[in-house]
Amino acid sequence: MSASAPRIQQLDVSVVNKIAAGEVIQRPANAFKELLENALDAGSRNIRVTVKDGGLKLLQIQDDGHGIQQEDMALACQRFSTSKLRTYEDLAHIHTFGFRGEALASISHVAHVTIISKTRTAPCAFKGVYRDGKLVGSGSEGEGKVTPCPGNDGTSITVEDLFYTMPNRRRALRSVSEEYHRLLAVAQQYAIHSAGVSISVKKHGQGRSDLQTMNNYTAVDCIRHVYGNVIADELVGVTGKDEALEAELAGHITNANFSQRKLVLLLFINDRAVESTALKRAVETVYQEF
Repeated sequence: MSASAPRIQQLDVSVVNKIAAGEVIQRPANAFKELLENALDAGSRNIRVTVKDGGLKLLQIQDDGHGIQQEDMALACQRFSTSKLRTYEDLAHIHTFGFRGEALASISHVAHVTIISKTRTAPCAFKGVYRDGKLVGSGSEGEGKVTPCPGNDGTSITVEDLFYTMPNRRRALRSVSEEYHRLLAVAQQYAIHSAGVSISVKKHGQGRSDLQTMNNYTAVDCIRHVYGNVIADELVGVTGKDEALEAELAGHITNANFSQRKLVLLLFINDRAVESTALKRAVETVYQEF
């Protein structure tokens, strides 16, 4: 006799949110990328990143962007809440990295999140503590309220105990050292693409930064800082335009006489980082002919 068919039931919203968060945020580098893009979207000129245990224990991003208004702090970690999009038609001409309002919400479902933000016109900064997408307050300062506090113009987001709700995910990550280097690679990539924005990354308790670009750096200066003089001195600027496709390209490549064991391809399309194995192989094929 066959068993009866299992009943279909709707998942609890907390389960749905944790599953969704695990899809968006798979490791510390994913969380960092989302937060870094938010800082760049805010018009920041200086971004400071502090990391502990590969971003699992602590990931803090401080910027000097336009900040979050006090009235909007309650919405900061709610899913599909964003300042970058109003209607579906806005997607046709959006110029920001993010627009869906999922990143902070997802992070708040798998970590402890604290936001301190100050707009340029506000008399002080405001602090919010978040769990599972909701503003929960902090200690005796009030449940579900933002509280005034000292702070500079811009936003500081502190993410602690990433994946504390998902122990299996934490165990699947190989080492804090590997996670830190993945995170650092993301920072280096965006530092080169966003030349003119000062970005620094360091480990918690470490005096020296592992990445430190300056506001007056060009893209070549950033490449030199990340990859050294050997590569930077061999760079050739390239530009291109296709009227039919309404597409333009600009970048830097090493000259044909330069060779190294591993090809490094940093590709941004419409300002978004893109991984393309097919394009990388095509570039490698061209270089092999010289």
